[in-house]
Amino acid sequence: MLKVGIFVNREKDEGFKFTKDIIKWLLNNGFIVYIEYDLNIYNNNLNIVDKDLMYSNSDFIIVLGGDGTILGVARDLIRYNTPILGVNLGNLGFITEVELKDILNSLENIKNGNYKIEERMMLKADIYREKYKLKTYYALNDVCITRGYMLKLVKLTAFIGHNLIDKYNADGLLISTPTGSTAYSLSAGGPIVSPTMNLMLITPICPHSLKSRTIVVPDDDEIIIEVDASQNGKVYLTADGQEGCELLPEDRIHINKAQNSLRLIKTNNRSFYDILRNKLKDR
Repeated sequence: MLKVGIFVNREKDEGFKFTKDIIKWLLNNGFIVYIEYDLNIYNNNLNIVDKDLMYSNSDFIIVLGGDGTILGVARDLIRYNTPILGVNLGNLGFITEVELKDILNSLENIKNGNYKIEERMMLKADIYREKYKLKTYYALNDVCITRGYMLKLVKLTAFIGHNLIDKYNADGLLISTPTGSTAYSLSAGGPIVSPTMNLMLITPICPHSLKSRTIVVPDDDEIIIEVDASQNGKVYLTADGQEGCELLPEDRIHINKAQNSLRLIKTNNRSFYDILRNKLKDR
């Protein structure tokens, strides 16, 4: 029997109406179902556990929400390599695979083995201060280094390994995955990249130079960003726009392809280009 965990964006499924309908179908079709204990959904056939146990014990995770919900779950799941089936409860997303009206058909396909797994690369960002590694962040879309609320440019130097790329005076600098190429990177003028490719995009945000453009680098390179020693004003690093920390002058950020990828379950024939075409109509 397949074991499935359910993660739900509580703001998008008020009263857990959709979640309860999915749980009922799963239990009636022989699935073992894990949910978090704080959902307050009770059934004698449910396994009510903490999040880590749900992620580690499940064959796949159903994520009910939008792309932002999946970004958060992807960072949590990177230790477990557990696949995700994204169910869209918001606007048309690039990452969520299934519309709510199609969820039972998709689960039937999974039950019968009619699905495939699509790999999406993620980023790993290690922050160093002097000789010490302070923190590590993971990102599915992008790692962003940007200025604070004060209207001061950030001064950053970028390297590939030991090779200098450029010195940037800008509002910030984005290191993006192919999945993230349709997010902040696109708004900053970066190219659209097929999400199954393996590469990294370096895109300056509002650079104080007409020559600064996106640079595309192989996924096996290491990108190193240094905060200039003369930096005046606060600088922040964020992962997927959801978590991060303040940086100090002379801090270094080492960005690499993460060892594990996000594994997305695909149960329909909707392609990235179908989604892209519809999304660009809305812009």
